[in-house]
Amino acid sequence: MDNTTLSASSSKWTEIEHLPEWDEEFYHVYTAKKHGKWLMLKTLRPELKGQEKFDRMIEKEFEVRYNLAHPHIIMINDFEEVPGLGMCIITDDVYGDSLAKLIREGKVTEDHLFKIQHQLLDALDYIQAKHLEHHPLSTSRIIFTENIGNLKLIDVGFDQNTHITPKDVSEDIKNYGEVLMAALDAAGSTNQRLRRVAEKCMNPDPARRYQDVNALRLALADRKTNNIYLAIIAFLVAMIALLLWLNSPYRPEPLHSSQSTECVAPK
Repeated sequence: MDNTTLSASSSKWTEIEHLPEWDEEFYHVYTAKKHGKWLMLKTLRPELKGQEKFDRMIEKEFEVRYNLAHPHIIMINDFEEVPGLGMCIITDDVYGDSLAKLIREGKVTEDHLFKIQHQLLDALDYIQAKHLEHHPLSTSRIIFTENIGNLKLIDVGFDQNTHITPKDVSEDIKNYGEVLMAALDAAGSTNQRLRRVAEKCMNPDPARRYQDVNALRLALADRKTNNIYLAIIAFLVAMIALLLWLNSPYRPEPLHSSQSTECVAPK
């Protein structure tokens, strides 16, 4: 890279700051501004740079994650060289606290529990539908944004398979249960229904866990909500049955036809 290109690239990137608490096993994580917009950068640890195995690993992660699109998964924008850091995966900036930090500081609320039940499960369902091979779900990989508290899952997917195995699904459900139970404990929640769900997710015997995300979702749903859905389904089934009967040969004859026949007087 010549001096002119280096200068232009340097002016593009400003306020680069290392975030040690966000670091991953193979990566360092930074926050920075690109043309004035805050972003996050992920790059190989210095001791791993230049090793073909790890260079290919970060390239593969970019390829796998670039086309993902989900509101509760941090999106990747680009893969480019950043002065002083080398090749980096560029993602949207997510300013907030990890669930792990909220647990340590005793700040887990009912709102966080609600989003773990819904937003985290939606993200997990999406990951499985895309057959993504990923690191185990954990409290350190779940971020709640500062302004509106939306849940964002980070470090999602480093490879993509042609299918997902029952073992993969079971492990995801076990890890989800561990996250849910940790959040329940931190919030001091006495919700026994959610605790029973978390315990079933974590059952040492995989055969006794929920067998898929849909079964887990139904278990997490409020019983009152389930009853409403059942009532709506029953009503729709009844209406369909009525319409089919009214359009069948067994429907009753219209009353006005017989009345008209009886009222006709002979001439």
